[in-house]
Amino acid sequence: MAVSEVCAVPVKNHIPVFLAIACYICTIFFFYTFYINNSMADIFERLLQNYGPIGQHRERAHGYFAFPKLEGEIGSRMKFRGNDVIVWSLNNYLGLANHPEIRKADAEAAAEYGLALPMGARMMSGNSNLHEQLEAELAAFEGKEDAVLLNFGYQGMVSIIDVLCSRHDVIVYDAESHACIIDGLRLHPGHRYVFKHNNIEDFEKQMERASALVERQGKGGILVITEGVFGMAGDQGKLKEIAELKSKYSFRLLVDDAHGFGTLGETGAGAGEAQGVQDKIDLYFSTFAKSMASIGAFVTGDRKIIDYIRYNIRSQIFAKSLPMPLVVGNLKRLELLKTRPELKNKLWENALKLQKGLKERGFDIGNTDSVVTPIYMKGGVEEATAMVMDLRENYKIFCSIVVYPVIPRGHIIYRLIPTAAHTDEDIQTTLEAFTAVKEKLDAGAYKANAIPDMAEQRK
Repeated sequence: MAVSEVCAVPVKNHIPVFLAIACYICTIFFFYTFYINNSMADIFERLLQNYGPIGQHRERAHGYFAFPKLEGEIGSRMKFRGNDVIVWSLNNYLGLANHPEIRKADAEAAAEYGLALPMGARMMSGNSNLHEQLEAELAAFEGKEDAVLLNFGYQGMVSIIDVLCSRHDVIVYDAESHACIIDGLRLHPGHRYVFKHNNIEDFEKQMERASALVERQGKGGILVITEGVFGMAGDQGKLKEIAELKSKYSFRLLVDDAHGFGTLGETGAGAGEAQGVQDKIDLYFSTFAKSMASIGAFVTGDRKIIDYIRYNIRSQIFAKSLPMPLVVGNLKRLELLKTRPELKNKLWENALKLQKGLKERGFDIGNTDSVVTPIYMKGGVEEATAMVMDLRENYKIFCSIVVYPVIPRGHIIYRLIPTAAHTDEDIQTTLEAFTAVKEKLDAGAYKANAIPDMAEQRK
């Protein structure tokens, strides 16, 4: 029937059609209204129903197990809740945090420049000769052509992954990569393959999958991401073995060496130098927050790719540049790192004494080949928390602990971070304390103790 014919039909013949359409519209309207009213929840209400695996313990743990407050001068001994404690939880590897030359440089820079200068993002108005000097010195120290400064290590790694990879690119990464790498991977719109931790056989398997995918796509490349030192277990990444496979597979290598920079290698240039493959690392990344005891980070590599990163990395383009006192302070820290090898030597002397003492006393410290010193034990969360309290309150030892849900149930990991500032007395006291609490743990002395409620003890 033609449109003209339909229009010619009397209106009364269309009433059933109009009613049907009206009913349909009303049904959709009421269904939509009902659905929205009954399914849309307030965002905050949803969040408050589940604070997460760690946050659910916040009221009992805050201020003691979570967000503890260490007070006093940064060093091997500080105050915790009014008590003097030996601290093994600070990444102040070379003891620079309170080095007199560092304190002097920081104070003079703050007095000369204030914290505001330079104002604005570096691309717009926040650049300076000193920023560029720090980049040049870092690049030379790492044996690379150029470097770009980053405001923070965590933020920097997330943004580096984002700026390097398109949706056609494939990322292959170690299963125990740091959270900043994992969060960077979340931004990646393309494929990614994870290989078992430091397992070269599985690395090759994932490289074969990645290579096949890129070949099928007819576009894209492969970025491999691993770490120089894995911060939890202390073992170095298999940089040499991975680099050797560049002749077999086509990929670029990005290394996060936060814990290796300043601690490994003949000059302290990191895990790449220690393993003799620094020239095979395409992008070397590290932070100032560990060996340099400061704020900021950097990535080094070939000049052209660093220049690309400099002009495209969003976390730096749209953020204020590092304040001048931090830049000046980091220049001084890098100077000491390069010219005072005794600092790294003392760090390793302390680390080896601690690790040797723990092994002689029967403790399992895993496969660490860095200064990071884990201690692996067996026990539940309640036992772990009771043991931590015993260490802190009765033995005056403060160190970090990892339990479920971060690791599987029934396991406890203490992570001790030796520094150049620790003394032989600190080490001996700590060894004796761990021997005592381990005996208590094995005897079941901590089983009856529940997680203490610290909520009423907050100051």
